[in-house]
Amino acid sequence: MLSAMVDRHSAARSRPGQSRELVSAGRLLIVEDEPDVAELLRYNLAKEGYEVLAVPNGADAVKTARDASPDVILLDIMIPQLNGWEVCRRLKSDAETRAIPIIMVTGRVEEGDKILGFEVGADDYVTKPFSPRELLARIRAVVRRSRPGAAVDRRLHLRVGELVINRERFEVTMKGKVVELTPKEFDLLATLVATPGRVFGREELLDLVWGRDGFVEPRTVDVHVARLRAKFTAVRVPAPAIDTVRGIGYRFREPAA
Repeated sequence: MLSAMVDRHSAARSRPGQSRELVSAGRLLIVEDEPDVAELLRYNLAKEGYEVLAVPNGADAVKTARDASPDVILLDIMIPQLNGWEVCRRLKSDAETRAIPIIMVTGRVEEGDKILGFEVGADDYVTKPFSPRELLARIRAVVRRSRPGAAVDRRLHLRVGELVINRERFEVTMKGKVVELTPKEFDLLATLVATPGRVFGREELLDLVWGRDGFVEPRTVDVHVARLRAKFTAVRVPAPAIDTVRGIGYRFREPAA
């Protein structure tokens, strides 16, 4: 029954011009041998618009990953036939599947288990119990990181009008006055200023500025932009020309010609 379900999903996905049966945020493969846990994951992820496949053992996981090309794999470690480490190793060694992000979702909390998970190629490691909200954030993060992004300007010195950013000295000045920023505020400002006019989504900024710094919500970007503006105002200089793009994110306004 499971293989038939996978085949139906694969066929629907592969037919040119045909919309997928489920309007999906992505296709997820759950590898979990405890039916109650698998169903809980399936229920919460389906509610968020994901198309969810599930298999109970390592051998089926390898086959389904190759056949169905999921966007993300949620992989338990202690599963029958092939354990999660071996499944991960095989998928990351295969040219057809190595680009699929793998999140190990497991009750094994020892540091050595986590290290081994990353050594065999896991993209993230989530320990049970976990909140559905955190798991969703981790899924979105590994998907974003797996997509190629545009190069970001990393020049050491940036100047736009009277705003000057010096990466070597970790210093920001406006009209010659120093504005004290935290490292994240500094990186956020430099990222925006380096490409005037370009719109950055909140999640893209999370990846560029926060990287793998744990569980960070998109609202974090809004908070840091507000703090940035406030710190310039506090020293009585004009705030950087950062525009809010409703529903998307932020851009640094291109200077007038």
